[in-house]
Amino acid sequence: MTDKETTASVGRTLGITKPLRYKLDLIGRLVRQVVRQQAGIETARMIEDLMDLCEAASHSNQWRSHTNLQPRIADLDLDQLVWICRAFTAFFHMVNEAERQEIIRINRLAAQKETSESPRKGSILEAIHLLKQQGLSEDEIRLLVQELDIEPTLTAHPTEVRRGTILLKQDRIAELLQRLSQDRPLSDRDMARTIDHIAHEVALLLVTDDVRPDRLRVHDEVNNGIYYQTHAIWETLPRIIDDLSEALSTYYNINDSSPFLRFRSWIGGDRDGNPFVTHDITAQTLDAQRNAALDNYRKSIEALWKELSISSLRVAVPHALMENIKREAGTIALDPDKLHRYRFEPFRLKIAYMLAHLKQFQADPDNSIYSISQFRNDLTLLQNSLADCGLEALSSYQSLSNLTIRSRVFGFHLAALDIRQHSQVNGAVIAELLALGGVSENYPTLSESEKVYLLEKELANPRPLCGELGDFSDQTTELLNVFKLMRRVMNKDEQAIGAYIVSMTHSVSDLLEVLLLAKEVGMWRMKNDVVTTPLDVVPLFETIEDLQEAASLMEALYKNALYRRHLSARGDFQEIMLGYSDSNKDGGFWMANWALHKGQENLSEVGLKNNIKMRFFHGRGGSVGRGGGRANQAIFAIPIQSRSGRIRFTEQGEVISFRYARPFIARRHLEQIVNALLLTAHDKECDVGCSPPMQALMERIAIQSMQAYRKLIDDPTFWPWYKQLTPIEHIGNLPIASRPVSRVSASEVRFDDLRAIPWVFSWTQTRYNLPGWYGAGTAIEEEIKNDAQALEQLQSMWQSWPFFRTVIENVQLELARTRIEIAQAYSGLSQDRFHDIIAAEFEKIQSAVLKITGQEKLLDNHIAIQQSIVLRNPYTDVLNLIQVELLRRWAEHPEEQSMPLRQALFLSINGIAAAMQSTG
Repeated sequence: MTDKETTASVGRTLGITKPLRYKLDLIGRLVRQVVRQQAGIETARMIEDLMDLCEAASHSNQWRSHTNLQPRIADLDLDQLVWICRAFTAFFHMVNEAERQEIIRINRLAAQKETSESPRKGSILEAIHLLKQQGLSEDEIRLLVQELDIEPTLTAHPTEVRRGTILLKQDRIAELLQRLSQDRPLSDRDMARTIDHIAHEVALLLVTDDVRPDRLRVHDEVNNGIYYQTHAIWETLPRIIDDLSEALSTYYNINDSSPFLRFRSWIGGDRDGNPFVTHDITAQTLDAQRNAALDNYRKSIEALWKELSISSLRVAVPHALMENIKREAGTIALDPDKLHRYRFEPFRLKIAYMLAHLKQFQADPDNSIYSISQFRNDLTLLQNSLADCGLEALSSYQSLSNLTIRSRVFGFHLAALDIRQHSQVNGAVIAELLALGGVSENYPTLSESEKVYLLEKELANPRPLCGELGDFSDQTTELLNVFKLMRRVMNKDEQAIGAYIVSMTHSVSDLLEVLLLAKEVGMWRMKNDVVTTPLDVVPLFETIEDLQEAASLMEALYKNALYRRHLSARGDFQEIMLGYSDSNKDGGFWMANWALHKGQENLSEVGLKNNIKMRFFHGRGGSVGRGGGRANQAIFAIPIQSRSGRIRFTEQGEVISFRYARPFIARRHLEQIVNALLLTAHDKECDVGCSPPMQALMERIAIQSMQAYRKLIDDPTFWPWYKQLTPIEHIGNLPIASRPVSRVSASEVRFDDLRAIPWVFSWTQTRYNLPGWYGAGTAIEEEIKNDAQALEQLQSMWQSWPFFRTVIENVQLELARTRIEIAQAYSGLSQDRFHDIIAAEFEKIQSAVLKITGQEKLLDNHIAIQQSIVLRNPYTDVLNLIQVELLRRWAEHPEEQSMPLRQALFLSINGIAAAMQSTG
């Protein structure tokens, strides 16, 4: 970002494409220009000097230069440090957008070259093409597509640090940058105007607070989620479904546009550890989602009304349409003027009735006679009527076709809302109900078998425990109100509520307790041994121990006669959620991955043995340390036994804004998931990882890796070191979400209570990235030292086992993003031996990865990512060194712990998050 050596010149040495290089150069020039205007030449020169020094240190690997930089940064006043953070934060946000636009450009070029004989890699067309080449018959492909079931799930976990105001300004800059990428070059005048406009937006960006003045409310998070659902997701889903329909038509002459892709949400429904998510908030969330969906339908219907100006004087109007219009006159009133004006335009008249129904439903959904099924029937009537009056081409008209698909995907509820609560809360409420009902005074002290016996007995008893007459605690009143809300909503629209998810599931009783709560409010009934309920109950296995015991627990649950009757009511379907975040925090990266892989294998075998139709729900975060990485590669790594074509996965924080801010990116992301799921659902052949020696080797590495990880974090002096070293205290106070960083207290942070998201967030800030790799280096080194064949085995696994390859790919990505030399600057904040231990482990795992993959440097097999990291490093280093200085001032001068200093720390956190493109 300096005049001496711009980002573009760095880009040339790294081989970055010319269009991206141009944008990087432009972004750098505009930020420098605005800084000069707003902060003065001296500040601008200071920023450029720091950049020169960091670039020189980074490119020459002379880390002493970074050490020499620290005194210079220490001499700067707070205003100067803030200006540097602002400038580089804005720079990185725009670089991220430029890279995103380059991804779009490259993929569009590939799409232009696509043919049925040579489909794009990762596309839906490619998947069907490959399946055709593999000899799948028409019946086999129909069955495969019929089983396809994909449900991404949006969550509001606190990992998106940017304000909505900042996001809107970045969107405007993105639109302007995109103008510079258009196929038709702009005139010199338009080019100059566009660049001036970008400069004005950058100027506004730099004087807008990055940090929110107040913590996000749940209402804000709900609105953020709705924004993505009603824009890019709303736009993209019909295209994905059309893509599969066209691929089936191309290779199999099959016409199928069944909706296999739907979104769910946790936002406003996830109350685990979040006291602000009440039953009232959940009700408001459901209302907001419904109103957003109806607003979009009304806009689409109004557009359709403008298009379908078909006169009965020009075409023969189908009898079915005219009869329907006559019936509508008896159900809902239209303005007499409209009836007269559109008397010769029956399609418009029918659409006017549809709009009237939607308006009435939106005003009073509980008493409206209109429903989503009637809305779908009306759309089908329009399509059939167009075909019947000789307008076959219009019957599949894109806007009408897309609207029909959306009605089947989004319904009137937009996205099914999951309800999540901790098993301890459910158990405490059941204990209170049993005590008040005179059934048991000591439920919490009962053994597991005694609890199960008591719960079975009460579930079989038709009378409620307390009914409406109990004098309940606040916690019990609240949870019962949640279940009453679920009952009321599902009576009207069963699809509006997804499932009830039980966090920290440890036992059979944890699931039976939920059934008893549902029975208490009348949404679970059993008569003559037949259960009736709309509710799916989903266990969430999160710790290493729970993952290892999950198959045994589910076996016991399937053998439980009463729960099996419950499953019969749900079509013998069981969803199981796997927690990637807490398992990683509990056992380290390698053990978590292995425990999750084995858990899926064992759970699938148990489900198959018991004739249960299963779907795994993968609770992945954005970072590798929380199960993140490329979603399609994760699907290819799924165990053979678990490849069913059915999947759910969470989309969290900054991942949502990256994947779903632009329809093209959203479409590419989702098509890669569909591609992977189609190919893996068919591929059931055992790979090299199924061999006992490979499994045994993975097991030994996992055990040793977890031992090394736990040895580090269980050291009595580790936690005080971590709290002094990282900005975790400030992350806890950053107003980026409604949910506290700790399950117990927002102010007191302890390891056991700290959520996995801020745990990973804090390590990302310091550039250690420890949750993404720690422990495996020691384990692999020991295996190679003790077994001469181990390295050859590991290299074979890398070549042939998708799961192992994905693990290594994710490890090397986190290693490449790690900056041990910069992390050492943080270690100066807390004198202890831990930095040397972590640095030694880093060298071990880096050496192991290079040996296994046969590379000279990390990411030699992913040059574009490697180049992006190299380009970003010097600029990110500046932000890190500033953050170290700010943390030092906070710790050493309590009298200076002012709001401006804290805001500066918040700003440094935002800047590093933008630079790393990752928080938690």
